[in-house]
Amino acid sequence: MFLKKLALTGFKNYADAELMFSDKINCFVGNNGAGKTNILDAIYYLSFCKSYFNSIDTQNIKHGNDFFAVHGNYHNQLNTSDKVSCIQKRSHKKEFKLNNKTYSRLADHIGLFPLVMISPYDRDLINDGSEHRRKYIDGVISQFDKAYLDDLLSYNKGLQQRNVLLKQMHESRVFDSVSIEIWNDKLIKHGSRIFEKRKMFLEEFNPLFEKYYQTLSGGKENVNIHYDSQLDNTSFKDLLEEFIDRDRVLKYTSKGIHKDDLILTINDYPIKKYGSQGQQKSFVIAIKLAQFEFTRRVKDFKPILLFDDIFDKLDDSRVMQIIQLVSENNFGQVFITDTQRVRVERIFKTVEIDHKIFEVHNGQLKVTDD
Repeated sequence: MFLKKLALTGFKNYADAELMFSDKINCFVGNNGAGKTNILDAIYYLSFCKSYFNSIDTQNIKHGNDFFAVHGNYHNQLNTSDKVSCIQKRSHKKEFKLNNKTYSRLADHIGLFPLVMISPYDRDLINDGSEHRRKYIDGVISQFDKAYLDDLLSYNKGLQQRNVLLKQMHESRVFDSVSIEIWNDKLIKHGSRIFEKRKMFLEEFNPLFEKYYQTLSGGKENVNIHYDSQLDNTSFKDLLEEFIDRDRVLKYTSKGIHKDDLILTINDYPIKKYGSQGQQKSFVIAIKLAQFEFTRRVKDFKPILLFDDIFDKLDDSRVMQIIQLVSENNFGQVFITDTQRVRVERIFKTVEIDHKIFEVHNGQLKVTDD
């Protein structure tokens, strides 16, 4: 699968743009703020129905415009074509289409055009709280498991309703055990399945992650991702029953799979505290490359891979290592942004692979190497 054509109207700093891509490597070079990352974000929209960087869709409309439109034409794994469209008007609901048919539920699109984004913001996996890491693992599994995504949506809805009920009971000073039990059953049903799938996923994912980290680091350190859950040592039912008194005081559900975390370590110590800047950067790149390979194995075709300004602060040998890695047959179409045109040109003098280089300047694009 690869993206053949991208058309933008009123998206971020692009009034109008139309690009034809190589099915291997596409590079966008230009100064910071020129709009390189906005192209990657548009491609991300077509896979996930949302921006990687800004959750408020209307804020991605170009100043002075009434709407934005992102259209992508794909060559898919069945050797046929698909058109994906996203249109957002001010004060209107977002419209998302596949082959001109509008989705009634955006969740139905997730996973059809798998994609992996690697960006400087991925350091948040290490530095931010557990919610960020839960969202990451949920996003990965949801790309290949529709039932998981449905369980996740149902769990979050049930959690919200249970929290509303706890607050109402606290205010009324009347405890309704029957109603609580209804929402307990819903959380237990969906949460237990989420827990098992997260655990199974990490068991398969860790060896891939460790392999890529060893490739990037030269095998100098041992790394690990440990799934930490309150369900490890007790059933969800027992957990909810044990802490109901505490939940009544707090007015929210204090225990459950919505409190799970990923423990990230290097040589058995937290990477956040003991990892250098370079080790942390290699750590998150390895996670994303492992995500790519895992998704490829499950889907049996190659996802699209986006590299957003990840070469900054990496030495030339590490950059070359990454490019040679993604040039192999295991990888498919790749999009790269970089501020250093000279570096990009030097890479492709060494690595022989089909590529295009786009020069970006203030929302204008020009193909400079084909």
